[in-house]
Amino acid sequence: MQLTRAADYAVRVMVHLAGLPSGSRVSRGDLSTAADCPEQFLAKVLQSLTRAGLVISHRGNTGGFELDPFHRMASVLDIVEAIEGPIRLNICLNGDHACSRQDWCPAHCVWAEAQTAMIEVLRKATIDSLARRAELARPPEHSLVGERPWN
Repeated sequence: MQLTRAADYAVRVMVHLAGLPSGSRVSRGDLSTAADCPEQFLAKVLQSLTRAGLVISHRGNTGGFELDPFHRMASVLDIVEAIEGPIRLNICLNGDHACSRQDWCPAHCVWAEAQTAMIEVLRKATIDSLARRAELARPPEHSLVGERPWN
């Protein structure tokens, strides 16, 4: 299973927003630059994040997008599932009778274990911790869009 480009962009956007001061609003254009994502494509990603309640959308002259303060600790799993829906490595993991072979298939337990491990990794990774890690790893010439320069 490979996650879509939209999920990757969504995580980039959320990490960028988490790196800004609480309550900061960023335009779609600035988020497009920060996420290195075409603006029209990003519009769909932001729509999904807003619908999931992870991002707040504001209209008008002072509009833009901001991270919902309650979702600063959102996990990568929360974001991926907001874009992709529930993650399943194999069809046999969709439900009790999704595959006629799952009761006796020797690979079923491997798929289930792999999915459990992947979900746990994605659940542990919070947007806040990724934003802090990004701040430490970012070269000085790559400041955040909307970030105030040092005086």
